Amino acid sequence: MGYLAVIVAAAASYIFGALWYMVLSKPWVEASGVEVDETGRPKGGMGTYVLAFVSALLVAGMMRHVFMQAGIGDMSKGVITGIGLGLFIASPWIMLNNAFGGRPFKLTLIDSGYATLGCAIMGLVLTVMPG
Repeated sequence: MGYLAVIVAAAASYIFGALWYMVLSKPWVEASGVEVDETGRPKGGMGTYVLAFVSALLVAGMMRHVFMQAGIGDMSKGVITGIGLGLFIASPWIMLNNAFGGRPFKLTLIDSGYATLGCAIMGLVLTVMPG
């Protein structure tokens, strides 16, 4: 099934997410209303980061399955399909959850941007790695 590709794709997206949210930390904290500690980092501890990586593994695993079923093995198709999954599946769901939660649209843009680009990165990794 390409377990190594799934793990690497999840890790690549996870690392990108860390960079994404470091750059956008102030607007994200403002829009999300998440409590932060004295260093400005969201409270929640390491469990949140573990959950984030497990979630990335689940997404990468399902993307790998979809790619295999659809015969997507070309790098450009992997990236485009990843963008499509992030933009047209994950992002509307994020928008719906944020709308019902009364969250600012800025939060949807930040989180959907990560979902879309994170899935694009996964799509790239899944199509360039053998498996």
